[in-house]
Amino acid sequence: MKLRVAGVVILCAILMLNIIFTQYMVHQYYYENYVNTLIFGGLNILLFPVSIYVYKKTKDVKA
Repeated sequence: MKLRVAGVVILCAILMLNIIFTQYMVHQYYYENYVNTLIFGGLNILLFPVSIYVYKKTKDVKA
């Protein structure tokens, strides 16, 4: 698999994790589990620099 295709797959996986973490965060907030809400919010924030790194690595690859 080419690196560009692998990068797109990784970015899709990161997006899916972002959606899942946001969903869990809202669910935990609704049931007043604030510690879990902060954990999933922190995981969402940590995924952002990872996605930027993968995007920059994928963008620099020659087709």
